[in-house]
Amino acid sequence: MRTIIIEDEYPAAERLCELIRLVAPEITVSAILGSVSAAKSWLGRHPAPDLIFSDIQLSDGLAFEALETVAAKTAIVFTTSYDQYAIRAFKLNSMDYLLKPIKQTDLRTALDKYKTLKAESPLQEDIARLQSLMEAFQPVPAKQYKDRFLVRHQERLITVGCQEIAYFYTANEMVMLQKKDGQQFLIEHSMEELETLLDPKIFFRLNRQLIAHLEAIKKICLHFNKRLKIEMTPPLKEEIIVSKEKTPAFKRWLEGKT
Repeated sequence: MRTIIIEDEYPAAERLCELIRLVAPEITVSAILGSVSAAKSWLGRHPAPDLIFSDIQLSDGLAFEALETVAAKTAIVFTTSYDQYAIRAFKLNSMDYLLKPIKQTDLRTALDKYKTLKAESPLQEDIARLQSLMEAFQPVPAKQYKDRFLVRHQERLITVGCQEIAYFYTANEMVMLQKKDGQQFLIEHSMEELETLLDPKIFFRLNRQLIAHLEAIKKICLHFNKRLKIEMTPPLKEEIIVSKEKTPAFKRWLEGKT
């Protein structure tokens, strides 16, 4: 059985080589590759090995970039210093891993698991596991929130930026946009839709009738039964109460802990 090691820490690679000789002398280590580019080059010039031991984060990128090309032919055992969250991703996808510093018993267990999976697992499942792991380590793009709304003003359509908005409120089953300068506009979104469209760091739904911009909150007063009474600017005629149940979340939002 032929294997290669992709590892940019030479002592860790040497230790793994020694453990492989002790645990599985039938395995031949064909190469030790210290970077993504070196791994790509070697894999492009040689037949795919039976097994690859690979670190994840190398000096020039993630090893996944090199491993995509051999996922259909080669089983991969990852070596990692990652914390429990990364390891959980490996477990969920049934991939083998070795946690550094590598122990002899861990290597033996990983090799036994590899042999079992290789005998039972169809090729396409191996590819799917690698793809899932690649997705798990990709950064999650930040959600994009609306930064302006299109509203009708007399016979024209105009845009209102979120920085101009004081709050949204319901009146006679309609949703109104209240600007900081006092202007009001009817909008077509429901309050529930607005909650998904607005940046939660800036806007908070105080109750069923009102979603407020942080800068439009003028005063917060303690109210009976652990509730809060809010004063807005521009002012609203109706009394604004934050319920006892919602008060803890509102306080966290005020502290920037959304």
